[in-house]
Amino acid sequence: MQFCFWRRLLISIAVFFLAGSIWAMHSPPALAYDNPELLPDTFTPVVDLAKSLPDAQEEKLVKDLEQFETDTGWKLRVLTQYDRTPGRAVIKYWGLDDKSILLVADSRGGNILSFSVGDAVYELLPRTFWIELQTRFGNLYFVREQGEDQAILQALDSVKSCLLKGGCNVVPGLPREQWILTLITSVIGGIICGFAAQPRNEKQVIAWQWALIFSPLWGILFIAFGIGPVVTRTTDWLPLVRNISGFFIGALVAYLSPIFSRPSSSAES
Repeated sequence: MQFCFWRRLLISIAVFFLAGSIWAMHSPPALAYDNPELLPDTFTPVVDLAKSLPDAQEEKLVKDLEQFETDTGWKLRVLTQYDRTPGRAVIKYWGLDDKSILLVADSRGGNILSFSVGDAVYELLPRTFWIELQTRFGNLYFVREQGEDQAILQALDSVKSCLLKGGCNVVPGLPREQWILTLITSVIGGIICGFAAQPRNEKQVIAWQWALIFSPLWGILFIAFGIGPVVTRTTDWLPLVRNISGFFIGALVAYLSPIFSRPSSSAES
């Protein structure tokens, strides 16, 4: 009986210390979730705790955001952080409301950018816009090549230009990587169309029926994934011409492939 008593006492003490250690480990993040002392005493639309922006660049950005708010009424705010964060204290500090957009840059994650957007903003810039904006400018490859400051500035420029235009469904501009993807889908769509259009007998020149049967597949690849992203993001005609040319070249090569694979007359003799 005495052994059982001491055993239960030791187990209770171990559980107590385990619970205490867990609480202690989680206490700092809870306190860091609301740290108004990290915010400056004077008002500024840019709080650069992580020092991601050079001083001259930060001063220019502050003036631009203040002028943009005066002209349009939209509140654009920037917070960069690394070790500690002011957390929800920024809501009161900046008076964030339905017409506010908060950009948070934190290099600890895989993507350094995140956005907190007011309800009125979603009427002009849908959720898909913010996902694309985050993945385009906040990814590690872009940050490694251009820097954290450019990721912040170019993301803000896209937001401002879309707000001035009255809204955007997609992020303006066509990066080279995205254009290459649209070109690949256009060529693949052309190859599928070319294979489907190959004649099935000697009297047939083009198998239109089979091309139409497969049109949902090559049409989605060419129109939805090859042409759509280009015309919605840029007015430049060159990427469009290249994608259309890629489609027709792929279709022609696939259509003529039986001729190249046919054995020559000299080989048959």
